[in-house]
Amino acid sequence: MPKAHIIGLGRSGVAAARLLKKQGWDVTLSDRSDNDSLRQQQQLLAADGIDVHLNQSFEPHKSLDWVVVSPGVPWDLPALVTARQMGITTLGEMDLAWRNLNGCPWVGITGTNGKTTTTALIAAIFQAAGFNAPACGNIGYAATELALNGFGEDPATPQYPDWVIAEISSYQIEASETVAPQIGVWTTFTPDHLSRHGTLENYFNIKASLLERSQQKVLNGDDPYLRKSLSDRWPNACWTSIKGKSELLGNPDKGVYIEEGWAVAMGEAVVPVDALKMPGEHNLTNLLMAVGVARLAGIDKAAIADAVANFPGVAHRLERIRTWHGIEFINDSKATNYDAAQVGLASVAAPVILIAGGEAKEGDDTGWLQTIEAKVAQVLLIGDAADAFAKRLEQVGNERYEIVYGMERAVIRGAELAEELEAQVVLLSPACASFDQYQNFEQRGDHFRQVCLEMLPE
Repeated sequence: MPKAHIIGLGRSGVAAARLLKKQGWDVTLSDRSDNDSLRQQQQLLAADGIDVHLNQSFEPHKSLDWVVVSPGVPWDLPALVTARQMGITTLGEMDLAWRNLNGCPWVGITGTNGKTTTTALIAAIFQAAGFNAPACGNIGYAATELALNGFGEDPATPQYPDWVIAEISSYQIEASETVAPQIGVWTTFTPDHLSRHGTLENYFNIKASLLERSQQKVLNGDDPYLRKSLSDRWPNACWTSIKGKSELLGNPDKGVYIEEGWAVAMGEAVVPVDALKMPGEHNLTNLLMAVGVARLAGIDKAAIADAVANFPGVAHRLERIRTWHGIEFINDSKATNYDAAQVGLASVAAPVILIAGGEAKEGDDTGWLQTIEAKVAQVLLIGDAADAFAKRLEQVGNERYEIVYGMERAVIRGAELAEELEAQVVLLSPACASFDQYQNFEQRGDHFRQVCLEMLPE
């Protein structure tokens, strides 16, 4: 019986373990953490014959055939380097999913920002066209969950999706060298995750490798870095531009652009752009990329128009929570870096009460600070980055801030200030990771939603 070790007891790690167990592997799973939730998972997996070790770091052993890595585990972890040197097959959870699901076509979406909305919209369009096309990866299912769900009771007759719509992060690409989508999408590129990837060049090359393996490519031509770096690299790529046909890179007959209020793809008007009920120019960019993918997949205009008109948006990305005393409370918890936060802030009506902070990341904050100066009446600072952000605001001459640290105080104080300063919006757009106070950005956004709905007086 072949032996596999899974690192990480998150959703993807559990699905990978269950999938391999069902396929006849001897599976062990480990996680460096230990808490009540993990111990509950440990008991459930033990009942299925999967051995789970908590509070334990992975150490390779010559008896192992495979090591499967969850997305949060660094690919250059010394134990993984040793495992590869020992000849043990080492792969990411996304790669395991690909090995089980490569009989159906994939759309692989990557980029620094814009991935989640674009992925969700692409999945909605494919589903409106009648395809079984679930979103997975960083959104929806873990990729191996799709393989596990399709495995069913009879291993000889798996039931797999028509298309896999996968949001794939740089962490997942790095550990998944065989994933080769039918259609690859690159949304944006700005500095992020440099503490993990080391250099901007390395981060770029990881992203580019997914597109290199994709049969067809959709690229955001309005992103300065992509426009500068990739203009000649893939001559047959589908480029997009919200600025019109004149700004389109590549062959305009293969591109997608806006003309007279319509998204035009491959020379044909497909859908009016005002059918998408999401604010911000960045969402027009997301729309064009989704339309490009749909047309490359042969989906008709009616299905695209239906999906776009009914698309509700994405949780934690400019998600409207409630209107209170005429003030909108908006959850943009997924804005985990300066660029995403700047885009979110630019998309809402001024003046704004901004809630920002968390676990700070490296990056250029210039554009974000300029947008704060132009649109924000007061910044409420939370989390570990609060003091550092306060100093940074003072460095650029902005003293319109308060340090509140916690979410409850931020929301209540935000409501008070919005009334006092006649602000239209209280916006959670942290420009930070969430790990100082929360397990992930979703938990942070859920907490914001809960406080907004439960703690504001009527």
